[in-house]
Amino acid sequence: MIEDKAELPSGWVSATIGELVPSGGIFNDGDWVESKDQDPDGDVRLIQLADIGDSTFHDKSSRFLTTEKAKALNCTFLEKGDILIARMPDPLGRCCIFPFSGDGKFVTVVDVCVVRLSSTSVSSKYLSYLINSQTVRSDIGALQSGSTRKRISRGNLATIRMPIAPRPEQDRIVARVEELFSELDEGIESLKSAREQLKVYRQAVLNHAFEGKITAEWRQRNKKKLKSADQLIAGIKVERDARYQQQLVEWKAAVKKWEVTKQKGKKPSRPRILKPLRKLADDIRTVLPDIPDIWVWEKLGWMTCGVEYGTGAKSSESGSVPVIRMGNLQNGMIDWQDLAFTSDRAEIEKYSLIPGDVLFNRTNSPELVGKTAIYRGERPALFAGYLIRVNHIATIVNSQYLNLFLGCHIARQYGNTVKTDGVNQSNINGEKLQGYPFPYCSLAEQCEVVRILDEKLSLTDRLMQEIDAQLMKSHALRQSILRKAFTGRLVAQYPKDEPAFVLLERIKAEKAEQNRDSKNNNNNKLRDAA
Repeated sequence: MIEDKAELPSGWVSATIGELVPSGGIFNDGDWVESKDQDPDGDVRLIQLADIGDSTFHDKSSRFLTTEKAKALNCTFLEKGDILIARMPDPLGRCCIFPFSGDGKFVTVVDVCVVRLSSTSVSSKYLSYLINSQTVRSDIGALQSGSTRKRISRGNLATIRMPIAPRPEQDRIVARVEELFSELDEGIESLKSAREQLKVYRQAVLNHAFEGKITAEWRQRNKKKLKSADQLIAGIKVERDARYQQQLVEWKAAVKKWEVTKQKGKKPSRPRILKPLRKLADDIRTVLPDIPDIWVWEKLGWMTCGVEYGTGAKSSESGSVPVIRMGNLQNGMIDWQDLAFTSDRAEIEKYSLIPGDVLFNRTNSPELVGKTAIYRGERPALFAGYLIRVNHIATIVNSQYLNLFLGCHIARQYGNTVKTDGVNQSNINGEKLQGYPFPYCSLAEQCEVVRILDEKLSLTDRLMQEIDAQLMKSHALRQSILRKAFTGRLVAQYPKDEPAFVLLERIKAEKAEQNRDSKNNNNNKLRDAA
């Protein structure tokens, strides 16, 4: 952030958002609209975090409430040109211009900050580009708070000082930025189009895999060794019962150790009684793709004696063991950046991960809920409460087969039908996860599916990485343009432009006059009442 006036270009000034909002403008949070306040038949649309992109309004939300409820909640109705700032990731602080005519038909959630300027005070586009620049975004990141769900309060946002150009120069900056961004966006759109095509291909390959199509030749070569669907089901029951008996043996040993150590800590809990296997409902089967005769669609819960939620204890920035959180689940793998930690021995013992564990993200935004990752023993770690450990039985299911299936279109589509949606996030609990339809086949064929997928998808993944790298370069170039724009190096500066400090003084004077008028009106009302 540029704070020293000596560093500002001639005629520029450093100011906060509050100082830029004119008399009659707005700088406040959205509204606290709970699920019970919403009405699918309402006529007021609730704009959410998912609608807000970096300088782009995504137009995704489909939540509504009635005009009567919005007025009862004293909601702020949005107007065209309002700046919407996301106070939660991802990324934190992204903002865009609201593009629609308001007409009392739009409000927004509390984690979105609304800024309303006027055409004569400060350019809304200038301020929007400025907030989306690294110049301001780094300051927003420095003021974030929260352990699991990072956010910035409006109070902290109000303290950030930003470089403001003279009003005519703001318009020149916006025009030049949009010209350069238009050229850049053409290349970005080509890259995004290629990436989407790769995604479609990837999903097609995954769908074929879990419909048994990519292993058809393998089954033909090994048909004498393969068991029937009934034998497969019988084997699953045997392996599940064996795993439960093993848990009982381990529990008895743990209790004995606890007794020998003079009952230090909590007594080990007895494993929950093994629930009988319940068949997949017929109405679900009818919408599932056809699979080979020796495969079976049954519930995911058949592969486990019970799923497990992660630790709910508060983590820290430092500690002896990292705690894997939902942000660390990326593209089916664990991202070991931005870690939280714990040194709590009891939590470490209870929630430590085992190589091959598959983690399922049970709570996140509607687009990200249900993402998964596989732990490969890279380093000791435990998992946080927004994640579920499937605890699959390795003699029934291959870890990567499970991980890949949960990321395919079939599983994601089913997840969308059972997730519970809140105002800002969705949830799929452990019971619903165990009810997922799952394509069971022999462990040998699962391993073959994984082998073929690794072969087919490795090139796709490499191409995706190359495209992502190019998009990152495009993002860096975009930020370079903004950096030049907001340090006075993008467009010409004219000495005849009215200095920005005069603009601020005028806004300040208008506010003071409005406050005096308001005070006088209140005094007149009191005199009339007397």
